Amino acid sequence: MTDIKVGLVGTGFMGKAHVFGFATAGRVFDLPVNFHLEMVADASDALAQKACNALGFNRHTSRWRDLVEDPEISLINITAPNALHKEIALAAIAAGKHVYCEKPLAPSAKDAFEMTCAAEQANIKTQVGFNYLTNPIFALAKEMIEAGELGEIYSYRGVHAEDYMASPEAPVSFRHDKIGGGALADIGSHALATAEFMLGPITQVNGYCKTLIPKRPDANGTMHDIEVDDVSHVVLEFASGISGTIEANWCATGRTMQHDFEIYGSKGALFFTQERLNELHFFDGKDSHNRRGFRRIEASPAHAPYGQFCVAPGHQIGFNDLKAIEIAKFAEAIAGNSEEPFNFRAGHRIQHIVETIQKSSEQRSWLKI
Repeated sequence: MTDIKVGLVGTGFMGKAHVFGFATAGRVFDLPVNFHLEMVADASDALAQKACNALGFNRHTSRWRDLVEDPEISLINITAPNALHKEIALAAIAAGKHVYCEKPLAPSAKDAFEMTCAAEQANIKTQVGFNYLTNPIFALAKEMIEAGELGEIYSYRGVHAEDYMASPEAPVSFRHDKIGGGALADIGSHALATAEFMLGPITQVNGYCKTLIPKRPDANGTMHDIEVDDVSHVVLEFASGISGTIEANWCATGRTMQHDFEIYGSKGALFFTQERLNELHFFDGKDSHNRRGFRRIEASPAHAPYGQFCVAPGHQIGFNDLKAIEIAKFAEAIAGNSEEPFNFRAGHRIQHIVETIQKSSEQRSWLKI
């Protein structure tokens, strides 16, 4: 079995989520490779050493290039700020290392495309962090759609809403960079990926992006002009002709994790919310009129790979478990047993859709993807 030594860049929220995912995946799944947490890099030696001790790495550094240049490391895991993704990924690819990068792949579609081409030309395995798609309930929903249980699909409605920017006092950050920033790129990308997972390629969009809070303070209290969107609404059409809408909103007061979709068809409908990620709600048009209503389908060992985490239905899996599933799927790709579940090319496509929506909003017109 191949040993894969991992070098992690960045130890914030997503860095920790990736570490938990690696730890869980190696125990829950019969992986075709052995992942080892070898070295971690952060902005300072003190931060890196603290993360090294807390997260179980063997070594630490304040220079991410140490990871790329180390011959023992074969997988670079990037959870650094978005603007650093391209430089780190291209250096890793040039060194012949596989790359696991958090989304968005890059601040711009142009950069994401350059990264994609470099990885494909070097025959490097890549993965972009869209772990919501690995939920067993998502696989069930897709199966039901493809089996015709909803009949002819009429429409789609998706939303990703959180409230971490709802306060005008929330400080300016890398998420507010004019290139690649905003609610649409940050969380709307998840809603777009989910929509295409369920119903196939999006072919045209009409977007409206709006800045709600035009100025925000930095850590020193200096005010900065904000040019990115706080909320975006998109009308879209899929290649199948199905129409739908998507909302991305990081000023949704009271919402901490609303990643929802609703799909309506001639025979039935589905509803899902990430706030209750172990449930799928199904309306069956065949029910008698005095028994109609959405019924809850509860995640259980019948929905693989839920059973590998817990043998009991209704006991639930969580966000970090979805990371573990994502990592397990990537392990299969590294071993050559399957295609990458969501590679750089897929990540580039999402960034391209985001930028097309932004252009559509500026032009107040429909645009083709």
